[in-house]
Amino acid sequence: MMFKETDIKKLPYNPFTLIGDEWMLICAGNEEKHNFMTAGWGGLGVLWNKNVATVYIRPTRYTLGFVENEPYFALCFFGKDKKVHKVGGNMSGRDVDKTKAAGLTPVFADGTVYFEEAEMVFICKKIYHSVLDNANFLDPETEGFYENDYHKIFVGEIVKALIKPGREI
Repeated sequence: MMFKETDIKKLPYNPFTLIGDEWMLICAGNEEKHNFMTAGWGGLGVLWNKNVATVYIRPTRYTLGFVENEPYFALCFFGKDKKVHKVGGNMSGRDVDKTKAAGLTPVFADGTVYFEEAEMVFICKKIYHSVLDNANFLDPETEGFYENDYHKIFVGEIVKALIKPGREI
């Protein structure tokens, strides 16, 4: 089933549920090589008058190199079905073809990769990146999330929102 482009401002979703509860895949790469990872941390908002998505990737994640080296990345949302997230979160693309292991069909378009089985996809153009700096943590409990492997932050302008016709998130 093909996707249709939609106005991101008209999507009926709660970003806290969408990212925090249902999770997403961060996808990047090209037809030669690509990878994805499961993420439950991130944000949606407006920055510099642009609709943006913010994602956080640990330096040990294989997907990081793909996101760093490509101008675009995609966020794939699968609704409440978390089967694909088990592959994205428990396997490394260094060791296994995660696309095959998850039974996903890659789509190469708009400068990145995303998956036909997703319910909704955001195509993001990178506009900013940085590394979380523990010197700036204001809540001492935050340090407990880390062992000197601070997430890299990527902000991407959402240049296209795709949704399956007739599907609800």
